[in-house]
Amino acid sequence: MNPAGAARGLVIRCSRNSFTVRVEQETQAGEKPDVIFLECNIKGKILKGCEGFYNPLAPGDWVIAAEDSAHPGTGQIISLEKRRNVFSRFNQKGQSPQLLAANVDAALCLTTGASPPFRPRFLDRVLLQADSAGIEPVIVCNKIDLGIDDIDVEERLEDFRRIGYRIFSVSALTGEGIDELRDFINGKCSVLIGQSGVGKSSIINALAPAMNIKTGPINEKYDRGNHTTVMPQMLELPGSEAAETRIIDTPGIRRFVPDGITPGELILRLREFAPLAGLCTYGMSCSHRVEPGCKIMEAVHAGVIHEDRYNSFLRIYDELEHGSR
Repeated sequence: MNPAGAARGLVIRCSRNSFTVRVEQETQAGEKPDVIFLECNIKGKILKGCEGFYNPLAPGDWVIAAEDSAHPGTGQIISLEKRRNVFSRFNQKGQSPQLLAANVDAALCLTTGASPPFRPRFLDRVLLQADSAGIEPVIVCNKIDLGIDDIDVEERLEDFRRIGYRIFSVSALTGEGIDELRDFINGKCSVLIGQSGVGKSSIINALAPAMNIKTGPINEKYDRGNHTTVMPQMLELPGSEAAETRIIDTPGIRRFVPDGITPGELILRLREFAPLAGLCTYGMSCSHRVEPGCKIMEAVHAGVIHEDRYNSFLRIYDELEHGSR
């Protein structure tokens, strides 16, 4: 039972200690609910269920909010509903987990084959985080109209396919592949992650032209993008009648540090590594670097594990073990 004047709402935007909440107001039976948006703060200093996070809430969170009768359009968040999952990263500045999205069905890991440069180790980390959170990750390779001339890029993309990741090759400019991506996200709540300049806002505009999201050019000096999305926000796209289609757009990320994974768990979280866990001569104590009978190193030499994925594994392991974040 909610307190008088309070209702269930969906967090769609977060900015420091201010949160935009979408609330459906009750109407007569058979009528479509009225939707209002409240600019809310949190009642009290700490919201139960948010302890330990760099930021207490993220787009996708369901909360109970009450409108301030003296100041229409504003309100207070009273409580947080239990989350199905969260997509987070470790915030180096705050030395704590930072929420990017909550209660999502898919993680759209956006990259390009050329401009800005392809960063497979960034993808390794985002895919790892999504898998660990129980969120379906897919790779969206944008700007295919520019072509992919680097054989190493093709090789790494093919390796991602081989280990089970679905890849959408699209062009926000020409529209190639957009229909297939739109079909995939239909009826889902998806979080969109990528470095600055890969075209997150352009992809959203291609999926739903009416959104008209602001876009920005690549910084030619540094060959990377400039931030056009400054805070995570949820956008509603035209979808099926049975369920809404939502995308949580996130600011461009230059470095992604995984969150909530211990060094010992890492091997279990990487798809092609997990079947070999515990099979080394030294079992789970193996460092997978110099020990004889290491099944991971044998798999690398046999081409079962890509050498770049192995090096990425070692780098992440060292960060998790020594805290060099």
